Amino acid sequence: MNRIQNRCAALLAGLTLAGAAGQALAQAAPAADWPQRPVRVVVPYGPGSSPDILARLVNERLTARLGQAFIVENRPGAGGNSGTEYVAKATPDGQTFLLSVNAPLVYNTILYKNLRYDPFRELAPVTLAVTSPNVCAAANSMGVDSVKGWLDALRARPGQYNFASTGNGSISHLGVELLKLKTKSFAVHIPYASSSQAVTAMLQGDVHFACLPGATVMPQAKAGKLKVLAITSAERSPLLPEVPTLKESGVPDIQAAPWFAYMAPAGTPPAIVQRLNQALVAVLREPEVTEKLKAQYFDVIASTPEQLGRFMREEEARWRPVIQRAGLTPD
Repeated sequence: MNRIQNRCAALLAGLTLAGAAGQALAQAAPAADWPQRPVRVVVPYGPGSSPDILARLVNERLTARLGQAFIVENRPGAGGNSGTEYVAKATPDGQTFLLSVNAPLVYNTILYKNLRYDPFRELAPVTLAVTSPNVCAAANSMGVDSVKGWLDALRARPGQYNFASTGNGSISHLGVELLKLKTKSFAVHIPYASSSQAVTAMLQGDVHFACLPGATVMPQAKAGKLKVLAITSAERSPLLPEVPTLKESGVPDIQAAPWFAYMAPAGTPPAIVQRLNQALVAVLREPEVTEKLKAQYFDVIASTPEQLGRFMREEEARWRPVIQRAGLTPD
């Protein structure tokens, strides 16, 4: 279990999700009638991205459980900021929710001086759904098959290699920037609107490497179209036991794993937030869903809203000094 999972596990310790959600529902009868019409789940990345894959898998079961259609609405742009801002400004009527990731929910509050939304004030936590190991992989055209060979190439020809990310300030961007800092290497950053686009760019030879969620990297790697080098978590992932960590490969202090969280516009009735949390937790813990998520390299967390709120604050406190000390910027 990697460090992000340990932090999540600590937050979950000693709490009973079903009991807490059930008590809240008992005190909030109006939520029993929700939803009365289709519900939008906004994903601030494009189709085929990891959040999109997760949302579509979960929405199918939410629709069956709650009796109304849960519809994915992709709103990519600005590294996830556009879709996240859209939900932050949306009417808090229980008809619009967000499935977003680390950067738009936490890191961009540090990186951007003029972020047009405040995720801590304008969004309400619903659940920390899953985490996933980021996999560092190289295009076959780069001609490397190990972390040592990869880093040797970057150092020998600074500026001649580039890397893809899912947007400025994303964990796939920040993780590589930290790698460059720690290893005194250099590569040019090229942001894309989604992990699927970033992988396509590697396959087409437009970029040389990337550290992206396993859901988009591993199918291509298994087909022999990309070379897997390492994962960015603190420990080996049980989902990818054969893939070494960067630390095992001689690169210490790189821990950059994506996590995925459901949020609501601030002001959404708490009873509706609790009802959605209860439904999401139940769906994520269905054995069939859990197995499908594992096949897409997702580790289920399924937290309460309160635990997600605390986790986001912990992430902000952990990454702020790292980002500031490294002088990282969104550009």
